[in-house]
Amino acid sequence: MTRRSFLTFACSAVLLSACGFQLRGQQDYAFKRLAITGASAPVSARLTRMVQGGSDTVIVNSPVNADAILQVTEARGSSVLTLNSLGVVEEYALDYWLSYTVRGADGTLLIPPSSIHLNRAMTYSDQFSQAKASEADILYADMQNDAVDQLMRRLAVVKSLHPAPGQEVPGVSPRAPLPPPPL
Repeated sequence: MTRRSFLTFACSAVLLSACGFQLRGQQDYAFKRLAITGASAPVSARLTRMVQGGSDTVIVNSPVNADAILQVTEARGSSVLTLNSLGVVEEYALDYWLSYTVRGADGTLLIPPSSIHLNRAMTYSDQFSQAKASEADILYADMQNDAVDQLMRRLAVVKSLHPAPGQEVPGVSPRAPLPPPPL
């Protein structure tokens, strides 16, 4: 039995390494003290947990004590995605935007104004309106987590607090939204 479990473990390890799976590991940010401004409590808490847990960078409360300042703004929205033949809403499109910029302590622009735009589709029924409101909250929280994960990868691109000309990090804006579906 132990031989079979060892063989299973070995095969699993080989398959995982073959597909490119790799643990996140330790990040090495160019800044060692980061101040986060403008973020909501859940986003700020997740950013703090991920930055401090995955690197030697610490989050400071005051921008005066920081090597870099991350300025974040968030927005939520929803729109009707589909209607049934009677004109009653069947699906909503939930949107979440996270805009950010990173500046050095001396005002150097490390990451120009950039944004992350995420959306999810949610079915809707008046019969289950309270449950659908809870589902929307869960979907928004999921989009916040996804946006923070993307932002973490984006912060890792900064290699210097004083980038040389041509070595600046380019800004990123979301792709153009898809046109609304025909009715």
